[in-house]
Amino acid sequence: MTCNRATTRPRPRDMRRDSDMTDTQDTPKDPHAAAAAEAPVADATAAPEAEAPPPEPTAEDRIAALEAEAAALKDRWLRAEAEMQNLRTRTTRDVQEARAYATQKFARDVVEAAENLRRGLDAMPGKTADEPEVLTKIRDGIEGVERSFLGILERHGVKRDDPTGKPFDPELHQAMAEQPAPEGVAPGSVVACWTPAWTLNGRLLKPAMVVVAGK
Repeated sequence: MTCNRATTRPRPRDMRRDSDMTDTQDTPKDPHAAAAAEAPVADATAAPEAEAPPPEPTAEDRIAALEAEAAALKDRWLRAEAEMQNLRTRTTRDVQEARAYATQKFARDVVEAAENLRRGLDAMPGKTADEPEVLTKIRDGIEGVERSFLGILERHGVKRDDPTGKPFDPELHQAMAEQPAPEGVAPGSVVACWTPAWTLNGRLLKPAMVVVAGK
């Protein structure tokens, strides 16, 4: 006897449901994260609380500030004016000195020529009654040239000073020797002058070479 058994087919599984269950089982939910996600997001661009504005300065404060600023400006102006005055004074002095002593080197060289002219006159024989007329004319001519030369130098501020008989001045004289003071001559006086002193507008060009009287 043949029995027909009912064939029971297996029901297909719901793959979508299994997938959801697998994800749920693999990743448990964090209650704190969920709460954080549900919380409203704070506005990062929220403006900070406005600070109270500084108090307005009073009229007395403004006046004091203006007075302090005015005092500072006046002090700066006075300092600048003093510096400008000093600059003007120095500039004027420098210009005057440049004009007065611009020819100092040239004047020193000319003084050498004047001294050589005097040496030439001193080297000539002394004047006598019977000397040749030509010698007299030569001497007179050289002496006239010397007078004219010295006059030109004086017009340009160059002066010659013979200190014989005057007190020794270390600013103008250079002692070359010392000798006992002659009778009637005070010690420290110049008893002989080898070369005179030369000045340009009061400034020493060349000191006098002198002999000083001792004690």
